Amino acid sequence: MWVNCIECSKCPKKSDIGMDLTLYDPKGSHTSELISCDQDFCSSTFDGPISGCKPEIPCPYSITYGDGSSTAGYYVRDYLTFDFVDGNLHTAPQNSSIIFGCGAVQSMGSSNEGALDGIIGFGQANSSVLSQLAASRKVKKIFSHCLDNIRGGGIFAIGELVEPKVSTTPLVPNMSHFNVVLKNIEVDGDILQLPSDIFDSGNTKGTVIDSGTTLAYLPLIVYDELLSKVFARHSGLKLELVEGQFKCFHYAGNVDDGFPVVKLHFEDSLSLTVYPHEYLFPYSDGERCIGWQRSVPQTKDGKDMTLLGDLVLSNKLVLYDLENMVIGWTDYNCSSSIKVKDSSGTVHTVGAHNLSPASTFLNGRTLTFFLLLTVMLNCFFN
Repeated sequence: MWVNCIECSKCPKKSDIGMDLTLYDPKGSHTSELISCDQDFCSSTFDGPISGCKPEIPCPYSITYGDGSSTAGYYVRDYLTFDFVDGNLHTAPQNSSIIFGCGAVQSMGSSNEGALDGIIGFGQANSSVLSQLAASRKVKKIFSHCLDNIRGGGIFAIGELVEPKVSTTPLVPNMSHFNVVLKNIEVDGDILQLPSDIFDSGNTKGTVIDSGTTLAYLPLIVYDELLSKVFARHSGLKLELVEGQFKCFHYAGNVDDGFPVVKLHFEDSLSLTVYPHEYLFPYSDGERCIGWQRSVPQTKDGKDMTLLGDLVLSNKLVLYDLENMVIGWTDYNCSSSIKVKDSSGTVHTVGAHNLSPASTFLNGRTLTFFLLLTVMLNCFFN
């Protein structure tokens, strides 16, 4: 987890959907504590002591994401306040001491485009918020989200999911991200003819499920074959490049009638259906852009990473169960509610939260974690 810090001189103060952003000031918090490079947390994060470390030197962090954006700064400890579910559709504030990144340099630019307070890390690494909360016995390492890209907002909850039931696929072990085994891709009822090892990306085996990324990134061979099938019925469509990265076209009809459904098939017979209105997002009046993106070499052996973001996760309840090392999903109404069991075995109903004004699409690090940080978890730093 990281937030923009007060010394970040080029960090934006307002998002492009009209929300004021806040720069965290560690010196302005009486509970803030700097994490130095000689502390155990820093050594374990870097798998050993940092060269040239002295007690007064902060423990640094630097992260580069799959979409090319990055953040860097240093670690601090402070209190994270969140809503603890203590009854049906009822919560009470609770806090926990958490170590997180204090962001000083961001590659997302100084404009308001895609601007956000920060990102809540819920990965498998020991430094993630989820792992830290679990280590303090506050929660189990299980959480769910349902991202509503129609009305905005959605559902987010930490805890054992009771209802609805969700089919799952195994997580690839010993990974810091959520990696799963993608077997094949089906377009309009036909399985794409691809090399058998195309989804095995070397040292980072498997396909990454990442709600912190907006779109879906595919190896070049997969990308070309998929787009060929998607546009097989419309060979005469003229594509144009928008914002230097999106292939877009004008289409007056209903995309669900004119374009095929894409199905991703995973280990243990779990599939994920992506509808045309999801992978062809609206850009302007009568114009649609392709959400499938060509990946770039991300691994040490030069292989292309397969990374699936909100493009395929929206309007689905997604379960991350690190207790049993599985992940799963089901189509769901994200403006409704789910049932979650707490540590005592009591089942509670957790409802949706809304965000207004809603945005149909955000570039960069996506709307997802802006929602999680400002709305669903109601996080504040004292």
